[in-house]
Amino acid sequence: MNRASLEKRPEEVAAMFDDVAPKYDVVNDVLSLGQTHRWRRIVVDAVGAAKGQKVLDLAAGTGTSSEPYADNGVYVVACDFSLGMLRVGKRRRPDIDFIAGDATDLPFADNSFDATTISFGLRNVHRPQQALAEMLRVTKPGGKLVIAEFSQPTVRLWRTMYTEYLMRALPAIATKVSSNPTAYVYLAESIRAWPDQDALASWLTDAGWQDVAYRNLNGGIVAVHRATKPADTATAPAQARLSRRSTRPAN
Repeated sequence: MNRASLEKRPEEVAAMFDDVAPKYDVVNDVLSLGQTHRWRRIVVDAVGAAKGQKVLDLAAGTGTSSEPYADNGVYVVACDFSLGMLRVGKRRRPDIDFIAGDATDLPFADNSFDATTISFGLRNVHRPQQALAEMLRVTKPGGKLVIAEFSQPTVRLWRTMYTEYLMRALPAIATKVSSNPTAYVYLAESIRAWPDQDALASWLTDAGWQDVAYRNLNGGIVAVHRATKPADTATAPAQARLSRRSTRPAN
């Protein structure tokens, strides 16, 4: 698969990630110029899970994003649709529960987790809006959702420079450091095709999340969206309509 759109074939995307799993984390660090570590710390802080709580980490891949929770005494489930990624993660961290699952049809009961998070994986989901509804279902009333995803730089010049990096430099670098550079052509194109910060915020309110806000990182290259599941889930649709009016960037 060498072209990206919002109409993805899950089996093709999973196979692509299976193929790059052994070097995935190293390549990501190179392509992000080391920024992935900072982004992960910001997500963990935004989730704010306490010892003994349960966190669902979707699109967890090899579990790099799940490790900080486990290290802090938080029960974390690392869920991904790539079996290759999960196998790599389980070999490295046998203490973490790695579970295969489709974000649009999660294998968990209603109201199972204190918080749900997904980092740099929502744009790879075949039906991302359905996935947001599934995340709402499995999160406890009053629980948090934190999403980190590539987004749109807010300054035009920076946006132009970033697009040039995505479409030219990133595939060239990937050719030297990855066994499957075609996968990183997909990565670049999937980022370019992804909706901007406000569009994702609207999707969240449509799904029934409330208190939706986001924070731009690195000038909007990445956005971290936060939301809360209504304490009274019976009123979720009405609250979603109200929170749409107050959706805002967070400082």
